[in-house]
Amino acid sequence: MTLLSAVQMNSQNDIDANFIVIESLIQQSKANGAELIVFPENFVCFAAGKQRETAAQFEDIQKRLEKLAHQYQTWIVAGTLPCPFRPDGSVIKDGRVRTVSLCISPERTEARYDKIHLFDVQVGDAVGGYQESKFFEPGTDVVVAKTPFGDIGLMVCYDLRFPELALTLRAKGANILTAPAAFTYTTGQMHWQLLLQARAMDSQCTVLGAAQQGWHGEKRQTWGHTAATNSRGQVLDLIHTQGAQLITVPFDLAEQAHIRESMPLMQHRKLMQF
Repeated sequence: MTLLSAVQMNSQNDIDANFIVIESLIQQSKANGAELIVFPENFVCFAAGKQRETAAQFEDIQKRLEKLAHQYQTWIVAGTLPCPFRPDGSVIKDGRVRTVSLCISPERTEARYDKIHLFDVQVGDAVGGYQESKFFEPGTDVVVAKTPFGDIGLMVCYDLRFPELALTLRAKGANILTAPAAFTYTTGQMHWQLLLQARAMDSQCTVLGAAQQGWHGEKRQTWGHTAATNSRGQVLDLIHTQGAQLITVPFDLAEQAHIRESMPLMQHRKLMQF
């Protein structure tokens, strides 16, 4: 059995201040005996309009996170970071950046996932409308990272609403799905827990939903409620209170294999054309 942690944060626009919280949470995760810690979306810097400024520091931030992973001998799913270049190294020319989730081992960065589904929606909150595609370029590649305790399918926030992605990750060998997120208060209240459980049921993967919580500036409010579900879609733990904290939950590959053998969803699935 392996222990896995998922984090809740209230990140602001001060990168160094956020890193103090990040290191403290890693220390807590290690004290709990966890081998993996998953951070939320925008965990290093949550500041509207500063994506390009933060993206310019992408490689320096990546090195800081790799150093922490090595220092504490832990695996990190580095929520999301804005990045000015694609996985092949080509620079994005139109002023946009990519939303990148890194999977970092104690030795190196093992995988990079660029968020595929962008949040272009109308929401009944103080912001009103969101248009991520104005500031971000979508990724195209589905990514599974191999670890000693199970393979991780990398997702981000809005990706949770698309079961096809979770099913593709499962087909590529994922045992665990990570979902760094910054759900709005409005949409999170309606759908966050439901989506975590639904994707776990679809894929028969453990799902780790690491969430931003609280106010970020004067208008943006996120839902929080960091949670983890098992491969049956049952909630293992859920944060109900405010502030930076984490949950640590068990993961057992043998138990997951039994669940999948008892109800062989992938073998029973019928492919249908839309």
